[in-house]
Amino acid sequence: MDDQPDERAPVASGQRVRRDKVERAKQLRQTMTTAERALWDCLRANRLAGLHIRRQQIISGFIVDFYCHAARVVIELDGAVHRETGDYDSARDERLAAQGLLVLRFTNDQVMATRPAVLARIAEICASRLKP
Repeated sequence: MDDQPDERAPVASGQRVRRDKVERAKQLRQTMTTAERALWDCLRANRLAGLHIRRQQIISGFIVDFYCHAARVVIELDGAVHRETGDYDSARDERLAAQGLLVLRFTNDQVMATRPAVLARIAEICASRLKP
């Protein structure tokens, strides 16, 4: 059996999700940080290069900040709390990467100070991962 992840395998659909995770994702959507809200305003409704991006998506038991299924890209915004959770974040990123996902990380400060550059990077990476 091949150990490589099947890039076509569904990641966000068809998974069993605990009710408490669904409720937590809903809560996170309602209480987004300022940086998450600012980025979401640019990503929602296919506003960035026509990409369909979801917020607070549950993948393998993790709630990721943003997810582009077509490109298999996870977008994470890191605030001050992430200075203390580096090991957890690394293990989480490895687990997501094992499923063929690419995790992009930006700081809240990057989003607020250089949003056009962050958006350009997201669009560039997603476009490079889309299959014609």
